[in-house]
Amino acid sequence: MIEVLKPGALSSFQDLGRSGYQHQGIPVCGVMDERAHRLACMLVGNGAGEATLEVTLIGPALQFHCPAIIAVCGADLGATLGARALPLARPVAVAAGEQLCFGKRVSGLRAYLAVAGGYALQPVLGSTSTYLRGGFGGAQGRALQKGDWIALRQTQRTATPAPRARLPLFPGDIQRPPGAPLRIVPGREWAAFAPRARQAMSAQTFRVSPRSDRMGYRLEGPALHLSQPLELASEAVSFGSIQVPPDGLPIVLMADRQTTGGYPRIANLATVDLPLLAQTMAGESLRFEWVTLGQAQRLASAQSAVFNQMEAGHGQH
Repeated sequence: MIEVLKPGALSSFQDLGRSGYQHQGIPVCGVMDERAHRLACMLVGNGAGEATLEVTLIGPALQFHCPAIIAVCGADLGATLGARALPLARPVAVAAGEQLCFGKRVSGLRAYLAVAGGYALQPVLGSTSTYLRGGFGGAQGRALQKGDWIALRQTQRTATPAPRARLPLFPGDIQRPPGAPLRIVPGREWAAFAPRARQAMSAQTFRVSPRSDRMGYRLEGPALHLSQPLELASEAVSFGSIQVPPDGLPIVLMADRQTTGGYPRIANLATVDLPLLAQTMAGESLRFEWVTLGQAQRLASAQSAVFNQMEAGHGQH
């Protein structure tokens, strides 16, 4: 068992999402940074479908009452295990009685904590992801609170950390460094926007609004206007859809996005750059660059190939 001594700003259990229920108005949810989540799962010997604890900015203090193997990937939020710094992206043995704490942020926004064997969570509609607005999934449908107890599935994998060599490397065109432009493809209503708006998407700098959350990232910057008024019926939206409401300030839809939307979509963020956006804090600036749909699809396929190799390698051990 793990005892929550301090809950952190927003710590919730997430997996790859609750797919297949959008037609019933139930969001997919799931991790914001799939790349960091899957790496953390791999490092402790879990499948990609297991939940991780998604830690946002100010992390929790957790007391382990049993031995475990853990890994933290994604943001560097100053994690410590006992009196020593916890290395990122590496499996680490935790002794019963030790405390895992998060301190001062160094970089990024969201860290992912995986535990070998997984957390003992009850799936809801096939997923253990927490839907915070709906109040279900994860641990009682909410973020962690002080005094919570987290049950673990006990397996033999808790005895010895997995070798460091299992960590895969992503090519630079997939995992770009912080500050690199985020790649976008034209959205369904791209042609309805004024030429100046289409140009501004790649020529201007935007800033992440403090009103951003897991549902959507609101961007501050140049207003993007249509060539003429446009009435749209609500349609399905996806992770990375960039909608533009009447005020002209774009919103990038994220993991907890609504199932449908009626605002015009000027662009869609390339799948491989969703993790980079998920690690961007409110107040930080970002830029975009246009790519073709074919380029975005090739990058997504290349990332999937790395994940497949990673999981195949895990299955051989």
